[in-house]
Amino acid sequence: MNDVFAPAQLGPITLRNRVIKAATFEGRTPDALVTDDLIEFHREVAAGGVGMTTVAYCAVAPGGRTDRHQIWLRPEAVPGLRRLTEAVHGAGAAVSAQIGHAGPVANAASNRVPALAPSRMFSPLSMRMMRSPDENGIRELVAAHAGAAKLAEEAGFDAVEIHFGHNYLVSSFLSPKLNRRADRYGGSLANRARLAREIAAAVREAVGGRLAVTAKLNMEDGVRGGLTVPESIQVAAWLEADGSLDALELTAGSSLLNPMLLFHGDAPRKSFGDVLPVPARWGFRMVGKAFLKEYPYREAYLLERARHFRRELSMPLILLGGITNLDTMRLARAEGFEFVAMGRALLREPNLLRRIQSDASTRSACVHCNECMPTIYTCTRCVFRPGQPREPVELTLSGIGGAGTQQ
Repeated sequence: MNDVFAPAQLGPITLRNRVIKAATFEGRTPDALVTDDLIEFHREVAAGGVGMTTVAYCAVAPGGRTDRHQIWLRPEAVPGLRRLTEAVHGAGAAVSAQIGHAGPVANAASNRVPALAPSRMFSPLSMRMMRSPDENGIRELVAAHAGAAKLAEEAGFDAVEIHFGHNYLVSSFLSPKLNRRADRYGGSLANRARLAREIAAAVREAVGGRLAVTAKLNMEDGVRGGLTVPESIQVAAWLEADGSLDALELTAGSSLLNPMLLFHGDAPRKSFGDVLPVPARWGFRMVGKAFLKEYPYREAYLLERARHFRRELSMPLILLGGITNLDTMRLARAEGFEFVAMGRALLREPNLLRRIQSDASTRSACVHCNECMPTIYTCTRCVFRPGQPREPVELTLSGIGGAGTQQ
């Protein structure tokens, strides 16, 4: 199909084309508030031609951040976010806020708030025990997502993307490896999926038909005992039947246990080791090879898994993972995916879409080295692109986990 650059409907909104800038944690909010640098980051991508850009990562609570420098959605954040959405709209694109709670990927030492997990467990990120919320706490989490969606609407966003992937909180509830609860939120798949369904319904109710509501869902965790493709298809089918979502963005991997499954390509172990503080650096040198596995890069590397979802679902699906040129975009459309999402290629060349529209044979300059991964929290950027800003802030092992939003 040749309609990649034609206008397309996503729930209640119309995008100028079918290409979405995926959530790639930007590392440009040292005070947990919008900066001019963050605004320019998204304005530049919007001017480069995407249909919609995604702001990552907007936590629904202070303890839901992987690091205290991340934005969390509260009234103080709205004016800056409104400046950001106005800048993106001025460049002709729509803009989505990725909302969620990091759960076991959150760094309690940095946030100074206990991390949450489905079951009580030890956090290797903050070197302390994580707290398991009771059902009252879960209701508060559901309400926090709805409140964050309302603030996103107030700030002028066109859409919200709920983070159900990468073993962040909702994803960790879906995982039989991480969820050992004995109440209504643990045990069977239906119970483990309850939180995702409740959050999606609450967000939909909060924004009605005014904003598009999407979710980023793990197809599989990529770890022994984790969520599998058949289980995830069933979760997706329930979400589709609930009618709470306008689209699903399909992803894979665990920021906590297997982050490289999200990325494919080179595993930048040395670069991560070089930027970590000394105690964490020593630990990383011992476990880095096992933690940062290597998966050979290929175009559309998540397509094989995603095909199973396309066969079973009728709702719009967003394909990401190795989308770098028009041929791959057209392949995704031919396979029945309504949208594609791009991440690292746009870090390398924010104007890549404009170049592709001018010349269909254009190929991305991204070499899939993944050296952008260690730059999170110090201004996420392509290391081969000159003139990129850098504002150093603390980097701990949570930084590696936080890389889970980058595709």
